[in-house]
Amino acid sequence: MTRDLKVGCQTFTWEMLGDAWAGTPDDLLSAISTGGYSGIEITDTMIGHYAAKPGEFARALRDMGLQLVSFAFGSKSGFTVADAMEKDLATAQRWIDYAAQFPGALVSIGSATIVSEGARDDKFAIAAEFYNRAGALGKASGVGVAVHPSSHHNTLLFNRADYDRIFALLDPTLVGWVPDTGHILRGHDDILDTMRTYRDRIRYLHLKDVDAQDRWAMLGKGVLDTPAVIDLVSQAPRFNGWLVLEEESETAAADPAAAIKANRETMRSCGA
Repeated sequence: MTRDLKVGCQTFTWEMLGDAWAGTPDDLLSAISTGGYSGIEITDTMIGHYAAKPGEFARALRDMGLQLVSFAFGSKSGFTVADAMEKDLATAQRWIDYAAQFPGALVSIGSATIVSEGARDDKFAIAAEFYNRAGALGKASGVGVAVHPSSHHNTLLFNRADYDRIFALLDPTLVGWVPDTGHILRGHDDILDTMRTYRDRIRYLHLKDVDAQDRWAMLGKGVLDTPAVIDLVSQAPRFNGWLVLEEESETAAADPAAAIKANRETMRSCGA
Protein backbone atom coordinates (compact mmCIF):
# COMPACT_ATOMS: atom_id res chain seq x y z
CA MET A 1 0.00 0.00 0.00
CA THR A 2 1.34 3.42 -0.93
CA ARG A 3 1.80 5.76 1.99
CA ASP A 4 1.67 8.92 -0.12
CA LEU A 5 -1.93 9.50 0.90
CA LYS A 6 -3.78 12.70 1.74
CA VAL A 7 -7.04 12.87 3.65
CA GLY A 8 -9.81 15.32 2.85
CA CYS A 9 -13.37 15.84 4.05
CA GLN A 10 -16.57 16.27 2.04
CA THR A 11 -19.01 18.92 3.22
CA PHE A 12 -22.15 16.85 2.58
CA THR A 13 -21.96 15.81 6.23
CA TRP A 14 -23.39 19.26 6.97
CA GLU A 15 -25.37 19.71 3.76
CA MET A 16 -27.52 16.66 4.54
CA LEU A 17 -28.82 18.47 7.65
CA GLY A 18 -30.77 20.90 5.48
CA ASP A 19 -32.33 23.77 7.40
CA ALA A 20 -30.98 22.33 10.65
CA TRP A 21 -27.56 23.62 9.58
CA ALA A 22 -27.26 27.40 9.88
CA GLY A 23 -23.48 27.74 9.78
CA THR A 24 -21.15 29.36 7.26
CA PRO A 25 -18.41 28.06 4.94
CA ASP A 26 -15.88 29.36 7.46
CA ASP A 27 -17.45 27.17 10.13
CA LEU A 28 -16.94 24.19 7.82
CA LEU A 29 -13.30 25.06 7.21
CA SER A 30 -12.70 25.42 10.93
CA ALA A 31 -14.32 22.08 11.79
CA ILE A 32 -12.48 20.24 9.03
CA SER A 33 -9.12 21.75 9.89
CA THR A 34 -9.63 21.09 13.60
CA GLY A 35 -10.63 17.53 12.73
CA GLY A 36 -7.16 16.88 11.37
CA TYR A 37 -7.80 16.99 7.62
CA SER A 38 -5.56 18.55 4.99
CA GLY A 39 -8.13 18.94 2.22
CA ILE A 40 -11.76 19.71 1.52
CA GLU A 41 -14.30 18.87 -1.14
CA ILE A 42 -17.01 21.50 -1.11
CA THR A 43 -20.27 21.70 -3.03
CA ASP A 44 -22.12 24.43 -4.86
CA THR A 45 -24.70 24.34 -2.05
CA MET A 46 -22.13 24.90 0.72
CA ILE A 47 -19.72 27.38 -0.90
CA GLY A 48 -21.95 30.24 0.29
CA HIS A 49 -20.48 33.75 0.12
CA TYR A 50 -17.31 32.45 -1.53
CA ALA A 51 -19.21 31.42 -4.68
CA ALA A 52 -18.02 34.47 -6.63
CA LYS A 53 -14.82 34.99 -4.65
CA PRO A 54 -12.28 32.24 -5.40
CA GLY A 55 -9.41 34.44 -4.27
CA GLU A 56 -10.96 34.98 -0.85
CA PHE A 57 -11.75 31.28 -0.59
CA ALA A 58 -8.16 30.43 -1.42
CA ARG A 59 -6.97 32.70 1.39
CA ALA A 60 -9.44 31.17 3.83
CA LEU A 61 -8.18 27.70 2.91
CA ARG A 62 -4.56 28.75 3.41
CA ASP A 63 -5.39 30.23 6.80
CA MET A 64 -6.82 26.85 7.84
CA GLY A 65 -4.04 24.78 6.30
CA LEU A 66 -6.41 23.20 3.80
CA GLN A 67 -6.28 22.42 0.08
CA LEU A 68 -9.23 22.29 -2.29
CA VAL A 69 -9.43 18.69 -3.49
CA SER A 70 -12.52 19.10 -5.63
CA PHE A 71 -15.54 21.25 -6.26
CA ALA A 72 -18.73 19.19 -6.52
CA PHE A 73 -22.03 20.16 -8.05
CA GLY A 74 -25.35 18.69 -9.12
CA SER A 75 -28.45 19.83 -10.98
CA LYS A 76 -32.21 19.65 -10.59
CA SER A 77 -32.20 18.19 -14.10
CA GLY A 78 -30.35 15.14 -12.85
CA PHE A 79 -28.25 15.58 -15.99
CA THR A 80 -30.88 13.49 -17.80
CA VAL A 81 -33.09 16.23 -19.30
CA ALA A 82 -32.02 17.18 -22.82
CA ASP A 83 -33.60 20.64 -22.64
CA ALA A 84 -31.44 21.46 -19.60
CA MET A 85 -28.17 20.44 -21.27
CA GLU A 86 -26.93 23.90 -22.23
CA LYS A 87 -27.80 25.37 -18.84
CA ASP A 88 -26.03 22.50 -17.08
CA LEU A 89 -22.97 22.96 -19.29
CA ALA A 90 -22.89 26.67 -18.43
CA THR A 91 -22.94 25.69 -14.76
CA ALA A 92 -20.15 23.20 -15.36
CA GLN A 93 -18.06 25.89 -17.02
CA ARG A 94 -18.66 28.23 -14.09
CA TRP A 95 -17.33 25.73 -11.57
CA ILE A 96 -14.51 24.59 -13.84
CA ASP A 97 -13.37 28.21 -14.03
CA TYR A 98 -13.62 28.39 -10.25
CA ALA A 99 -11.62 25.20 -9.67
CA ALA A 100 -8.99 26.39 -12.13
CA GLN A 101 -7.93 28.94 -9.52
CA PHE A 102 -6.81 26.09 -7.23
CA PRO A 103 -3.85 24.04 -8.49
CA GLY A 104 -4.71 20.36 -8.74
CA ALA A 105 -8.38 20.76 -7.85
CA LEU A 106 -10.92 18.74 -9.81
CA VAL A 107 -14.60 19.19 -10.54
CA SER A 108 -16.83 16.33 -9.39
CA ILE A 109 -20.20 16.05 -11.11
CA GLY A 110 -23.03 14.36 -9.28
CA SER A 111 -24.87 11.22 -10.23
CA ALA A 112 -27.26 11.14 -13.15
CA THR A 113 -30.75 10.99 -11.66
CA ILE A 114 -34.21 10.18 -13.02
CA VAL A 115 -36.39 13.28 -12.66
CA SER A 116 -38.86 12.75 -15.51
CA GLU A 117 -40.73 10.10 -17.46
CA GLY A 118 -39.05 8.38 -20.39
CA ALA A 119 -36.91 5.45 -21.43
CA ARG A 120 -33.83 4.68 -19.33
CA ASP A 121 -31.78 4.23 -22.50
CA ASP A 122 -32.46 7.82 -23.45
CA LYS A 123 -31.46 9.05 -20.01
CA PHE A 124 -28.12 7.23 -20.17
CA ALA A 125 -27.47 8.82 -23.56
CA ILE A 126 -28.29 12.31 -22.32
CA ALA A 127 -26.20 11.92 -19.16
CA ALA A 128 -23.24 10.56 -21.11
CA GLU A 129 -23.40 13.42 -23.59
CA PHE A 130 -23.44 15.91 -20.75
CA TYR A 131 -20.56 14.28 -18.87
CA ASN A 132 -18.43 14.05 -22.02
CA ARG A 133 -19.09 17.65 -23.03
CA ALA A 134 -18.37 18.84 -19.47
CA GLY A 135 -15.17 16.80 -19.53
CA ALA A 136 -14.16 18.52 -22.75
CA LEU A 137 -14.73 21.90 -21.10
CA GLY A 138 -12.54 20.82 -18.22
CA LYS A 139 -9.79 19.59 -20.52
CA ALA A 140 -9.78 22.92 -22.36
CA SER A 141 -9.38 24.72 -19.03
CA GLY A 142 -6.81 22.34 -17.56
CA VAL A 143 -9.21 21.02 -14.90
CA GLY A 144 -9.94 17.33 -14.36
CA VAL A 145 -13.61 16.36 -14.41
CA ALA A 146 -14.97 13.20 -12.78
CA VAL A 147 -18.37 11.61 -12.27
CA HIS A 148 -19.63 10.60 -8.82
CA PRO A 149 -22.34 7.89 -9.04
CA SER A 150 -24.62 7.57 -6.03
CA SER A 151 -27.22 5.26 -4.51
CA HIS A 152 -29.56 8.05 -3.45
CA HIS A 153 -33.23 8.23 -4.44
CA ASN A 154 -33.92 7.94 -8.19
CA THR A 155 -30.27 7.62 -9.15
CA LEU A 156 -29.64 6.30 -12.66
CA LEU A 157 -26.28 4.91 -11.56
CA PHE A 158 -27.09 2.47 -8.77
CA ASN A 159 -25.57 -0.94 -9.49
CA ARG A 160 -22.78 -2.57 -11.47
CA ALA A 161 -24.92 -2.89 -14.58
CA ASP A 162 -25.51 0.87 -14.48
CA TYR A 163 -21.80 1.54 -13.98
CA ASP A 164 -20.94 -0.69 -16.93
CA ARG A 165 -23.49 1.10 -19.06
CA ILE A 166 -22.43 4.67 -18.29
CA PHE A 167 -18.70 3.94 -18.49
CA ALA A 168 -19.18 2.35 -21.91
CA LEU A 169 -20.55 5.72 -23.06
CA LEU A 170 -17.96 7.97 -21.40
CA ASP A 171 -14.67 9.06 -22.96
CA PRO A 172 -12.02 8.02 -20.41
CA THR A 173 -9.70 10.76 -21.66
CA LEU A 174 -12.31 13.38 -20.70
CA VAL A 175 -14.24 12.01 -17.73
CA GLY A 176 -12.75 10.34 -14.67
CA TRP A 177 -14.46 8.54 -11.80
CA VAL A 178 -14.81 9.25 -8.10
CA PRO A 179 -15.71 5.84 -6.68
CA ASP A 180 -17.75 6.12 -3.50
CA THR A 181 -17.41 3.04 -1.33
CA GLY A 182 -20.72 3.49 0.47
CA HIS A 183 -22.73 3.92 -2.70
CA ILE A 184 -21.07 0.93 -4.38
CA LEU A 185 -21.82 -1.24 -1.37
CA ARG A 186 -25.46 -0.13 -1.36
CA GLY A 187 -25.65 -1.29 -4.97
CA HIS A 188 -24.87 -4.79 -3.68
CA ASP A 189 -21.86 -5.21 -5.93
CA ASP A 190 -18.40 -6.63 -5.44
CA ILE A 191 -16.67 -3.38 -4.59
CA LEU A 192 -13.14 -4.58 -5.25
CA ASP A 193 -14.06 -6.07 -8.62
CA THR A 194 -15.91 -2.88 -9.62
CA MET A 195 -12.97 -0.67 -8.66
CA ARG A 196 -10.45 -3.03 -10.22
CA THR A 197 -12.37 -3.14 -13.51
CA TYR A 198 -12.45 0.64 -13.83
CA ARG A 199 -9.22 1.46 -11.99
CA ASP A 200 -7.82 3.47 -14.90
CA ARG A 201 -10.64 5.99 -14.51
CA ILE A 202 -10.18 6.63 -10.78
CA ARG A 203 -9.06 10.16 -9.87
CA TYR A 204 -9.64 10.14 -6.10
CA LEU A 205 -11.73 8.17 -3.61
CA HIS A 206 -14.79 8.84 -1.48
CA LEU A 207 -14.68 6.71 1.66
CA LYS A 208 -17.76 5.92 3.69
CA ASP A 209 -19.22 2.85 5.30
CA VAL A 210 -22.57 1.04 5.52
CA ASP A 211 -23.87 -1.73 7.75
CA ALA A 212 -25.35 -5.05 6.61
CA GLN A 213 -28.77 -3.38 6.20
CA ASP A 214 -27.41 -0.67 3.85
CA ARG A 215 -27.64 2.00 6.53
CA TRP A 216 -24.86 4.56 6.70
CA ALA A 217 -22.30 3.74 9.37
CA MET A 218 -19.29 5.50 10.80
CA LEU A 219 -16.09 4.55 9.02
CA GLY A 220 -14.83 1.21 10.30
CA LYS A 221 -18.17 0.35 11.92
CA GLY A 222 -19.76 -1.25 8.87
CA VAL A 223 -18.96 -3.87 6.24
CA LEU A 224 -16.35 -1.94 4.23
CA ASP A 225 -12.88 -3.48 4.06
CA THR A 226 -11.18 -0.09 4.21
CA PRO A 227 -7.54 -1.27 4.00
CA ALA A 228 -8.29 -3.43 0.94
CA VAL A 229 -10.00 -0.55 -0.85
CA ILE A 230 -7.17 1.86 -0.07
CA ASP A 231 -4.62 -0.67 -1.23
CA LEU A 232 -6.45 -1.12 -4.53
CA VAL A 233 -7.01 2.55 -5.24
CA SER A 234 -3.40 3.32 -4.39
CA GLN A 235 -2.36 1.28 -7.42
CA ALA A 236 -4.68 3.09 -9.83
CA PRO A 237 -2.57 4.90 -12.44
CA ARG A 238 -4.39 8.25 -12.28
CA PHE A 239 -5.24 8.26 -8.56
CA ASN A 240 -4.04 11.58 -7.14
CA GLY A 241 -3.57 10.39 -3.56
CA TRP A 242 -6.67 11.97 -2.02
CA LEU A 243 -8.96 9.96 0.24
CA VAL A 244 -12.05 12.08 0.85
CA LEU A 245 -14.16 11.04 3.82
CA GLU A 246 -17.89 11.69 3.55
CA GLU A 247 -20.00 10.83 6.58
CA GLU A 248 -23.80 10.47 6.33
CA SER A 249 -24.62 8.38 9.40
CA GLU A 250 -27.01 9.30 12.19
CA THR A 251 -23.97 9.79 14.39
CA ALA A 252 -22.79 12.54 12.06
CA ALA A 253 -26.24 14.09 11.93
CA ALA A 254 -26.13 14.44 15.71
CA ASP A 255 -22.64 15.99 15.83
CA PRO A 256 -20.91 16.49 12.45
CA ALA A 257 -17.66 17.91 13.81
CA ALA A 258 -17.17 15.08 16.31
CA ALA A 259 -18.03 12.47 13.68
CA ILE A 260 -15.53 13.67 11.11
CA LYS A 261 -12.85 13.93 13.80
CA ALA A 262 -13.51 10.30 14.81
CA ASN A 263 -13.29 9.20 11.17
CA ARG A 264 -9.96 10.96 10.80
CA GLU A 265 -8.65 8.93 13.73
CA THR A 266 -9.92 5.76 12.07
CA MET A 267 -7.97 6.64 8.94
CA ARG A 268 -4.75 6.97 10.93
CA SER A 269 -5.12 3.34 11.93
CA CYS A 270 -5.21 2.55 8.21
CA GLY A 271 -1.92 4.37 7.64
CA ALA A 272 -3.34 7.60 6.21
